[in-house]
Amino acid sequence: MATQQGDSVEDALLKKALEGSIPVHVGIVMDGNGRWAVSRGLKRTEGHRAGVEALRRCLPALLSLGVRYCTFYVFSTENWKRPQEEVQFLMNLILEYSREDRSELMRRGIRVVPIGRWKEMPRQVVRALSRLVKDTASGQKLTVLLALNYGGRQEILDAARSLALSYSGRREELRDLSEEDFRRFLYEPSVPDVDVIIRTSGEKRLSNFLLWRAAYAELVFTDVLWPDFGPSDLYRAIIEYQGRERRFGDVRRE
Repeated sequence: MATQQGDSVEDALLKKALEGSIPVHVGIVMDGNGRWAVSRGLKRTEGHRAGVEALRRCLPALLSLGVRYCTFYVFSTENWKRPQEEVQFLMNLILEYSREDRSELMRRGIRVVPIGRWKEMPRQVVRALSRLVKDTASGQKLTVLLALNYGGRQEILDAARSLALSYSGRREELRDLSEEDFRRFLYEPSVPDVDVIIRTSGEKRLSNFLLWRAAYAELVFTDVLWPDFGPSDLYRAIIEYQGRERRFGDVRRE
């Protein structure tokens, strides 16, 4: 009975979300894995494992909504500072996910694209991710961007370096440089700006996530810890987003 009630609530939330404007690009800061584990007397690593299950639960919900792009903040440039045991566990989890979920992602029409300095990660991880990218390249229903060894400032700095090299010897042209010209040097420049960023666990900050693309993004914060996050929580976040007035620097409409 409880499961049926849960399903009916989830269905009602999905129906309500589908009545509004669906964001094209959603960003998710998956926070709270460690606290989830500690509150249950488990090792922090078990929280990360449960976090992978939460990501898996979200993908069908994103497809049901019709979201075209979703960026998950998986591993930041700052995460290397964590204990070595935890970092190694995370690398193994990424490796495991890349191998085990490939067929399911292909079946669902999901394309996977890593962003960040992911090619500087351990060789096995890079190989597995490269194969995942290749095998899911034809997916057209949803593009999942995995932010790996990613930092928003690093992305902008890398773009600036690439731009400087590209315009070497053409300094006069820099005077007419536009935002779109700069954008071409970001990671995956064809991906549109993020419409809404959802952060779990009650923390209220961006933590160096999608800084350029989040210029006009709506921010939705939820107290739910990431391992407990499910489709109903995603639908609630989208409904909250739909209640916002996005002005892009314009004045409020009366």
